[in-house]
Amino acid sequence: MVNIARLSTADPEFDARFSNLVAFESAQDDSVDNAVALIISDVRRRGDAALMDYTKQFDRVSVASAQELEIPASALRLALESISMDQRDALQVAAARIRSFHERQRIESWEYRESDGTVLGQKVTALDKVGIYVPGGKASYPSSVLMNAIPARVAGVGQIVMTVPTPGGERNPMVLAAAAIAGVDRIFTVGGAQAVAALAYGTSTVPAVDKIVGPGNAYVAAAKRRVFGTVGIDMVAGPSEILVICDGSTDPDWIAMDLFSQAEHDEDAQSILISHDQAFLDSVASSIARLLGVMPRRTVIEASLAARGALILVRDLSEACDIANRICPEHLELSVADPDPWLARLRHAGAIFVGRYSSEAIGDYCAGPNHVLPTSRTSRFSSPLGVYDFQKRTSIIRASAAGADALGRIASTLAHGEGLYAHARSAELRYRE
Repeated sequence: MVNIARLSTADPEFDARFSNLVAFESAQDDSVDNAVALIISDVRRRGDAALMDYTKQFDRVSVASAQELEIPASALRLALESISMDQRDALQVAAARIRSFHERQRIESWEYRESDGTVLGQKVTALDKVGIYVPGGKASYPSSVLMNAIPARVAGVGQIVMTVPTPGGERNPMVLAAAAIAGVDRIFTVGGAQAVAALAYGTSTVPAVDKIVGPGNAYVAAAKRRVFGTVGIDMVAGPSEILVICDGSTDPDWIAMDLFSQAEHDEDAQSILISHDQAFLDSVASSIARLLGVMPRRTVIEASLAARGALILVRDLSEACDIANRICPEHLELSVADPDPWLARLRHAGAIFVGRYSSEAIGDYCAGPNHVLPTSRTSRFSSPLGVYDFQKRTSIIRASAAGADALGRIASTLAHGEGLYAHARSAELRYRE
């Protein structure tokens, strides 16, 4: 049998074992953070020369000039033409669905007029320039290109700059094709903390951006945390997570494969199944053992399940929801007969897949909602990537003469109360005599 933890809420040691299971802080590892700090400092100091050195060191790619790190637009068009018809159709259909969903998120400017003629409002403006980080180490992710670039394009971002590592010089044609479909403006073959630093501070070749989005490893996450403030970031993402709540009536092979779908990302990914049916948990464990042998990424899946996976026995579905709200997972599958009452109980998750037929995999690729989701319990306070991440809001205050008089008197009283005389006088000078 696969070595996967078995927990029960009836066990007196459950809370301690559960806390150990869900604890994960790799992005704050001191050794990672120290290495990232040195890389960022070096890129700020040496610019293109540092990017070339790190690309040679980490990706085994040597270039004579930093300009060679940029992929020309013609290569994107060629990639789109070179992939199979099935691949091109899949990318285009997925892109259309993602665009359709995100178009509903667009925020518009608004204003209202008060009785004295004062106008108050909010102006919504797209960001000027956005950087998209696309992983390219253990796997290539054309879906990440679509999920990051399309909302930015829907928002009206002026320029989209993408970085993607190409270990050994290998360029994934589907990643480039996805960039062509999504409307990415410029692409650089740079990865890791050095790519984040280049996007944040700019070099002679790579332009500085206003916000950096997209997933990456612990080094990328640590770099995004360090450059925040100089630029905006979407989130500091940790390893991928899936939590499945099941009533015991879904095919156990389906559930096993759903757990595999996240475990295969990397050894730190987390896959958890919760059920009140002990026999069903046993059946899923058997499915895991039987199906693991045919998985191309078996070693990664096995390591992930052994390190961070779990099958949790609860008393009932109500307790399952309580546990889910403590886990705050990135992906949550609600695989039960009547999901709606339980859906209402679930407060914290990046995305919820409702019903037996809603596999997390369709959300990763083509359902439409974004697959860049909060991890490591951050769904308590954050949301999936969306159009709103690429728009900013500016308050508009257009005071009439009458409004300046009425509001000024209030402001003056409050300013004097705070001991800010200039504030008070600034308002008082606009009083009507």
